[in-house]
Amino acid sequence: MRQLNLDQLRTLIAIADLGTFSAAAKALHLAQPTVSLHISELESRLDAQLVVRGNRRVTPTAAGAALVERGRKLLRDTDDAVEAVKRQAEGRTGRVRLGTSTGVVVDLLPQVLEALGARHAGIDVEVSILGSYEAMARLAAGTLDIGLVATPQPPLRELVVTPWRDQAMMAFVPQRWKAPKRVTPAWLAAQPLIFNDATTHMYRLSMEWFAAAGFAPRARIELNYDAAIRSLVAAGYGAALLPLQQTTDAALNERMQILPITPRLTRRLGIAHRQRALLDGATQSVLQVLTAFRQL
Repeated sequence: MRQLNLDQLRTLIAIADLGTFSAAAKALHLAQPTVSLHISELESRLDAQLVVRGNRRVTPTAAGAALVERGRKLLRDTDDAVEAVKRQAEGRTGRVRLGTSTGVVVDLLPQVLEALGARHAGIDVEVSILGSYEAMARLAAGTLDIGLVATPQPPLRELVVTPWRDQAMMAFVPQRWKAPKRVTPAWLAAQPLIFNDATTHMYRLSMEWFAAAGFAPRARIELNYDAAIRSLVAAGYGAALLPLQQTTDAALNERMQILPITPRLTRRLGIAHRQRALLDGATQSVLQVLTAFRQL
């Protein structure tokens, strides 16, 4: 048996509700012969009489009533499925995999997610804490949708990286240390240091800053969590070069000096993703919100 035709099923339900072929034709914006053809084809397909034509009213047979009852649910499910696809295509619902560093998570991402929730409550953002290199690799492999990464990045096929925000790098120094008002590579290289590990973009950026002044310091410890690094600085374990970030931990801030550095150093962040033609609606919606936080 051939599959049911949803348009013909909709016609049968309209006849059952309205009582005549002409009323159903008017409600469905169809010619009356088309309505008659729908019913005859449906009866032929099911090999069953579905309606009884009276003088004034058309009524469903027992078989027709059974089909009308189940058909209502089928059409509701169909409409729900179409709406779900529409919401997904328009970016009103879906799941987006976002990779970012701890620094962005602490400082900016809560604001981004709050704005996204207000505009697109149906989108679920799955956040992974990743370094820039790993984020780019996952984007290329298709296991990540958006990466907030340090720039510049080596070009990768089908990936786009657009500028997003700049963060001034600062010297984070224990409060009890005697430090200059502006920290130089020479002064900082002589202190116990806390770095990100050598695989990260942050490490390379810091070492280039030291190298330009003729220094190549070694870290006392390397780790990749900005919050942990700041806690170690506050505890007096060492100094660090980190992006200037907002933090609500007043007690932690009181135990650190956050000092400008000379020469200045800037960490640049970009939004990385596949080409827009390859993105679903939910990912494009998240990109729109992220772009609204772009630093002009």
